[in-house]
Amino acid sequence: MNSLISKQAQLAAKSFTNLNWDRLAQNIVDKAFSLIMTILIFFLILGIGKRIINSIFHNTKRITLLGGSHRAETFHSIILNIYRYTCYFFFLYAILSLIGVPIGTLIAGAGIFSIALGLGAQGFVSDVVNGFFILLEQQIDVGDIVQIGTIKGTVKAVGLRTTQVLGSDGTLTFIQNRNITMVQNFSRHDLTANVDIAITTKTPLNELKLVVENLTDEIMNDFDNLTSQPQIIGPTTNQNGQLVYRIMITAKSGTQTVTASKILARYLQAAQQAQIELQTTSHYPIN
Repeated sequence: MNSLISKQAQLAAKSFTNLNWDRLAQNIVDKAFSLIMTILIFFLILGIGKRIINSIFHNTKRITLLGGSHRAETFHSIILNIYRYTCYFFFLYAILSLIGVPIGTLIAGAGIFSIALGLGAQGFVSDVVNGFFILLEQQIDVGDIVQIGTIKGTVKAVGLRTTQVLGSDGTLTFIQNRNITMVQNFSRHDLTANVDIAITTKTPLNELKLVVENLTDEIMNDFDNLTSQPQIIGPTTNQNGQLVYRIMITAKSGTQTVTASKILARYLQAAQQAQIELQTTSHYPIN
């Protein structure tokens, strides 16, 4: 037994001594150089491709024929994602090949790995398929104001796997496409908002109505985002049970809240000049 161990030790020592260290060092240097060049070429191709895609979408007006600027931005986001994933795939394949990993044999022979990869890819395939139908059915576009589940905000990107939604507080949420089952899109049609003027039981309603009507033409001229004349609803109560004089406006999507606030200020100022008694002990909510 000791003799066998001694012989193996001698063979190992002889093999170690007979190594061609110059050739080994040269191989290591060649491999390292190839890896560095591959990485540089990858980032070069990735950067050039992104520049070309961005240039096409930013400088070519024909892209808007896809259905408007928001639609073009959506296609822009999708194409960038496809290009990036494709580059990463070939980069990984090139790196594994350079370090001597037999890709074909590994994939064909590693049954357990293939099964695990297949199970893991199910979620990815679901994301891609659902993302494709979201794009095909034009459910959302980049720039739309949407609510997906409990997340509400502006769509910043639509990718192969995820959709990015930016909330009003600056939170960027990544939603996997397979989890998008119901979408509320607030950007496809004009939206309404209520302008509520808080009043009392002593407020002269006829005088207040006259003030509101006299401001109609001025408001329509000053607010281009209004799509129709303000509609006078009249005295009612708001969600807090307060007595209010309500005017309903219809504005372009995304502008209705700010517009309602500015129009409310106009009404209040005009009512004050006309010395109309209003409710002054509470705030003026905009629903």
